[in-house]
Amino acid sequence: MGGYSALVAIVVVMRAPELRGWEWLLTAHGLILLLIWLLNRPGLGPTGRTIREVFPLLLLLGLYAELDVLNAGNPRIYDDVVQRWEAALFGGQPSRDWWRAAPSPFWSFVLHGAYLAYYAILAFPPVWLAVSGNTRGLRQFLLMVMTSFVVCYVFFIFMPVAGPYYVFPRPEGAFVDNLMARLVYGALEEGSSYGAAFPSSHVAATVAALFASWRADRTLGGMLVIPTALLIVSVVYCQMHYAIDALSGLAIGALVALTVGRFEPRA
Repeated sequence: MGGYSALVAIVVVMRAPELRGWEWLLTAHGLILLLIWLLNRPGLGPTGRTIREVFPLLLLLGLYAELDVLNAGNPRIYDDVVQRWEAALFGGQPSRDWWRAAPSPFWSFVLHGAYLAYYAILAFPPVWLAVSGNTRGLRQFLLMVMTSFVVCYVFFIFMPVAGPYYVFPRPEGAFVDNLMARLVYGALEEGSSYGAAFPSSHVAATVAALFASWRADRTLGGMLVIPTALLIVSVVYCQMHYAIDALSGLAIGALVALTVGRFEPRA
C-alpha cells in the first residue's frame, strides 16, 4: 500500500496539468502514507491493531474511484491493442459475440448474479476468519487480495482499457430483462471507473481470495470454488470484460497468491 500510494503521488504530480483536483489526490495519498506509518508504530491498542488489519479494504473504494480522475490525464486508451490480442487468440471478440450467439435469459440471470457475488466473495471470508479467530489466515487473505488489486491498478494507470461494456453496443432485450442484470447495470452506472478493464481486477481478486481462503480453511475455500468459476465466466458472457482480461486476471490472482503464500504474515 505504501509503494502504491507513493507511485500514485508521483503520477499525480506528472499529470497535474491535465487533472482537475490533483491537489486533493496528492493530499489523500500523503495521508495514506501517514496512516501506514502510524499503524506500524509499536504500542498500538486493540482498536489500532484492528484498523491495521483491515484498513486496506476500507480504502479500496476510494482507490478504485480515483482511477477515473487519474485516467483523465491519460489520453491513450488501449482497447484497440487488447482487441487485436483477442482476435489473434480467439478468432473474434467473445465478449461481444458470445451472448449474441447464445442469448439465454436463464444464464443471464445466473451469471449476472455471479458477477454481483464478487462483493460477497471479498467480504465474507474476512468475517469468517475473524470470527473463527484465524488471525494468520485473515492477514494472508488481505495481503493476497490487496496485492492482486494493486498489481491490476498499476495496469489501469499506465495502460487504461475501457472494456467491452463501453466500446461495444450493450446487451438488450430479454437477455437483460431480469433482476440480476438490472442490479449489475445499476451498480456500474453508479460506481464504474473508466479504463479499469485489463486485467480484470474482479477475476484477479476473486482468484486470490479463493487461494487464500482455501489455504486458511478448506471448508471456506470449498464454498468459494463454484462462485469463483461462475464469476470468471460471467465477466465475459455478460460483456463486462474481454476474454483476455479474464485470463490475465486469473493469472495475476494465481501468481500473486502463490508468491505471497511463500511468506508468513507477522504474528
